Amino acid sequence: MSVRNLKQLFAPKSVALVGASERPGSVGATMLRNLREGGFKGQLYPVNPKYETLDGLEVWPDVARLPAAPDLAIICTPPSTIPGIVRSLGELGTRAAIVMSAGVSTARDLRGRSIKQAMLDAANPYLLRILGPNSSGLLAPGIGLNASIAMGGAAAGRIAFVSESGALMAGVLDWARTRNVGFSTILALGESSDVDFGDVLDYLASDPGTSAILVHAESVRYARKFMSAARAAARSKPTLMLKAGRSLEAATAGACLSGVLARPDDVYDAAIRRAGMLRVYTTDQLFAAVETLARAKPLFGERLALLGNGAGPVVLASDALQYGGGHQAELAPETVSRLRDLVPEWSGTGELNLRGDAPPERYRDVIDVLLHDPQANAVVMIHAPNAVVDPADVARAVAPLAKASSRNVLACWLGLQSVGEARTIAYEAGMPAYRTPEAAVNGFLQIVNFRRNQQLLMEVPASVGDGEPDRERARALVRAALERGRRTGRYLLDDPDTKAILDAYGIPTVPTRAAATPDEAVAMAADIGYPVAVKILSPDVVQKSDVGGVSLDLDTPDAVRAATERMARRLAELKPDARLDGFIVQAMARNPEAHELIAGAATDPVFGPVILFGQGGLAVEAVNDHAVALPPLNTVLARDLIARTRVARQLAGYRNHPAANLDAIAAVLVQVARLIAEVPEIVELDINPLLADANGAVVLDARMRIAMADRAGNALDRLAIRPYPVELEDVVPWQGGTILLRPIRPEDGAAHVAFFNALTPDDVRYRMFVRVRELQPAQLARFTQIDYDREMAFIATRTGPDGHPETLAVARVVADPDNMSAEFAVTVRSDLKGKGLGVMLMNKLIAYCRARGTREIVGEALPQNAPVIGLVKKLGFTVGPVDEDEGVRKFWLELR
Repeated sequence: MSVRNLKQLFAPKSVALVGASERPGSVGATMLRNLREGGFKGQLYPVNPKYETLDGLEVWPDVARLPAAPDLAIICTPPSTIPGIVRSLGELGTRAAIVMSAGVSTARDLRGRSIKQAMLDAANPYLLRILGPNSSGLLAPGIGLNASIAMGGAAAGRIAFVSESGALMAGVLDWARTRNVGFSTILALGESSDVDFGDVLDYLASDPGTSAILVHAESVRYARKFMSAARAAARSKPTLMLKAGRSLEAATAGACLSGVLARPDDVYDAAIRRAGMLRVYTTDQLFAAVETLARAKPLFGERLALLGNGAGPVVLASDALQYGGGHQAELAPETVSRLRDLVPEWSGTGELNLRGDAPPERYRDVIDVLLHDPQANAVVMIHAPNAVVDPADVARAVAPLAKASSRNVLACWLGLQSVGEARTIAYEAGMPAYRTPEAAVNGFLQIVNFRRNQQLLMEVPASVGDGEPDRERARALVRAALERGRRTGRYLLDDPDTKAILDAYGIPTVPTRAAATPDEAVAMAADIGYPVAVKILSPDVVQKSDVGGVSLDLDTPDAVRAATERMARRLAELKPDARLDGFIVQAMARNPEAHELIAGAATDPVFGPVILFGQGGLAVEAVNDHAVALPPLNTVLARDLIARTRVARQLAGYRNHPAANLDAIAAVLVQVARLIAEVPEIVELDINPLLADANGAVVLDARMRIAMADRAGNALDRLAIRPYPVELEDVVPWQGGTILLRPIRPEDGAAHVAFFNALTPDDVRYRMFVRVRELQPAQLARFTQIDYDREMAFIATRTGPDGHPETLAVARVVADPDNMSAEFAVTVRSDLKGKGLGVMLMNKLIAYCRARGTREIVGEALPQNAPVIGLVKKLGFTVGPVDEDEGVRKFWLELR
């Protein structure tokens, strides 16, 4: 269940208050007062058998006797009464309720049954949606609805605030009133027994009255649902998240380092980033970011120019920019020359100080020059009030420039009372305005970070290379290891076994063998070729070097035999209880310029498998340089994961050290993510070190922990983001040869552009309903980077004459969050019409929707698009007449 009946919750036309009261301090009395004072114009039905009237309103003795079904019911009665009230509301026709009552989750009836579950069971037959229990309520200021226990109401606006905490909701309301911040919706989820973050985000994403969404969360329960909803919301409007409880989250216990390093807060950070949202860390940052993003213009670079009427504030801004990871603009020589004419006292380098007596015209002229410099992507202007210049005059001089420019101009008006008028003028011109230099710079950095996260949703990645992994070999190796584990109780795979599985996925590894005895180690070394490295093989030793269990650069049989014997003695002395299974022999990797990295995977209790990357080696925990990402990955996401580590600077090259092959590192990360997604028995994986240099990347040491996968459902359900569904690929005969019908991938970007360019102008108009000359990057990303959990696009593809894949036709379907109705579109390359491609793809699309339980497929076309109208008729669709208002013909196919 998702957005079903949520309109009655967010925009009711009538409200019943069950448990209305006049007792001072009671929830029922507070709710009645807030509903009355909020100015709600709809019908209000108080319900309580103890009263006949309350505050001049007729009171009804129970729900069953209400004269009409209210859109929304607010319940503030004892827990034991709630299931019965919900059932009566459902029978009456009510489809949304807010349960304010606390203690519902722990309460039991006389037979020991859960009151909470009884409440949900009572609501389910009627699809009655429940906010709560233990919710502090909801406000919709646009319709005068204050269905909350918060003190005071809220101003109407276009910001939605969603919180788990009623206390924070009340605090934010008080904060917002002092700053004249308005809301479209503000609500506290309470215990989210039914309506949760995913539901609310889905509703708000398509709400025309909401232009920005703020989320405060302490935890997320349904990761897949949350990620799909958050990605959809972030694509349509700025969506920001304040994640609480960071200090309460401990590192995950794990047999591998990746399980220890991937802290819960790192995973949440990765999820927020992957969804295209912006993370903030304080309530002030939350609303400051909304103010910034609501007024910000598109940012086409990340270099900031700074100026002010005093050196001190500009230096503070410069420090904030540097320590925030930003970049100050390096002005062009022509710009410097023009600025020195305007500000003779300026040396041409360092802080651009206009001096305290700078007239408004100097601000205007300097900013005009900066806005034309190719290196300055945005400008922060700082003004400290004084008795010489009126701040309002400065604002009037600068505002027209800021309004007309395509670049962002952010203003810091230091102080409060004396700069109030200047701040108002800036607001009216669309200039974000701040009280401190640091806040202004942080506002710019928020635009930068939001832009980066949005770009991850829009970029089209390159292909990771040819060849498919040998999935069956990897799965067979894991099954064999599980069988051994059942006998031995050991599910931590050693280096050779792990590398065999990595090899099946095309991940380069150093040749490695396992030997049971010193003699076998000598034989293995001869087989691999000298020199070799030898290490102990023991399930009871995590760091082999701690017990002298590593010997390098062994180049003779005698050296190998002596090393193995020495290791065995050393292990017996230092860890007499440790088991010695034998020795690992591997080719010696000699490359003093190689970087030691760590790549791996862990399993988060909320978001499932996660991928980890960072600086590796023996000191990996002490260095603490790593980043986390959610699978699946592509080259763009893998590159972003690499870039979020400090070691990325070294990988880019320095002094006489050439840059590492980032493509090779990214390819390893992509394949690791693929392996984790496709082999659910892998719980943890460490590749440490992954050696990387200019020539490529190779696995030196690796281990993994496995466990029986949950076979109760789809193994892919454990992933927060559904990966590419390879199982939906079909090779089919066509025109004397074969073509591949498969889901679209982000890597299909180039082929999709070529496909679009091969369409005639009329075919483009039939598909887009308007004339479009070329696909914009955002459109291309939207077509190729899809959420496989909610939408699907099948393409017909084959290898073209140039040896590259070519797209022949596309059929696309997007389901609503409830999977009730799915809208489709189909396009065949203009020169290939009438050859059966449309029928094949539509049949595949219909079968896919039917298998997912979708109830109907709908579509529309221009009346002159005869080929598509004929196609859907042939497939059994009902085709309606021309809609005179929209100028289209609509058609639908019932699948039940």
